[in-house]
Amino acid sequence: MDSLPGILAFVRSAEASSFAAAGRVLGISPSAVGKSIARLEASVGVRLFQRSTRKVRLTAEGELFFERCRRILDDLADAEAMLSQAAQSPRGKLRVSVPTIGYRFLLPVLPEFRRLYPEIELDLDFSDHMVDVIEEGVDVAIRSGSLPDSRLMARRLGPFRFLLCASPAYLDARGEPRQAMDLQRHAFVRYRFATTGKLMEWERGSDPRWQGVRLSTAITCNNMEAVLAATLDGHGIAYVPDFLVRDALRAGTLRPVLEDALADRGQFWAVWSSSRQLSPKIRVFVDFIAGRLFREAD
Repeated sequence: MDSLPGILAFVRSAEASSFAAAGRVLGISPSAVGKSIARLEASVGVRLFQRSTRKVRLTAEGELFFERCRRILDDLADAEAMLSQAAQSPRGKLRVSVPTIGYRFLLPVLPEFRRLYPEIELDLDFSDHMVDVIEEGVDVAIRSGSLPDSRLMARRLGPFRFLLCASPAYLDARGEPRQAMDLQRHAFVRYRFATTGKLMEWERGSDPRWQGVRLSTAITCNNMEAVLAATLDGHGIAYVPDFLVRDALRAGTLRPVLEDALADRGQFWAVWSSSRQLSPKIRVFVDFIAGRLFREAD
């Protein structure tokens, strides 16, 4: 770490284009700044600045070195902030955005979180609206699917899979499908995305069993809870995530259909703003849910 004082003097001088200005920031004389940079130049074997009587300018090699050195200092500042925050007790309001049906997997684990972190106030927004985490001031969002926003950091929470299922009464009345083509004789309860208006499809891939299969829609809903209720009431077969129907399957009020015909899997993520410092309340919440959610699907 003998080079650290020189790196600090170098970065501050490059930012200010002046040894004197860098000295004022660092609390040392301009000549001390110049000597420190001279030792650094001798150490790396290249000239970092073009010097004049009034200002300094980076050389081409200095430009490259400056970008790397600035990242090093930023990382050191982050490490210091992390240690400082680790000593703090996580507290304050935590705004969390969750899909509407997310209460089924999130709420059961929250009593333990509240016992561990009683000074965190959870503000939960259950909505299928795709929030802008940065613009809407959300601390953490739980999302499924792809994550194209480069402004966000993400941590994998776990997978889930999709199922076809129907009520026993419906299957007793209409017959249980034994192969993909049998689905053409059945009614379907379909989910429509509230944000796009498109019907949810499932990935059929190149499996020849699906070729030419056309589905008949009985009911369309833009809420997964409504899809579940309509399916329980016997209106048709639904394509749903496993965590939504897990209790109904255990209770026998729904039965899976063509279990080996689908290989669709989804993925949930915790996402938050990629601001450089991660607050203690966000860190402990993300760590907690990453260790508790979707364990059955692993």
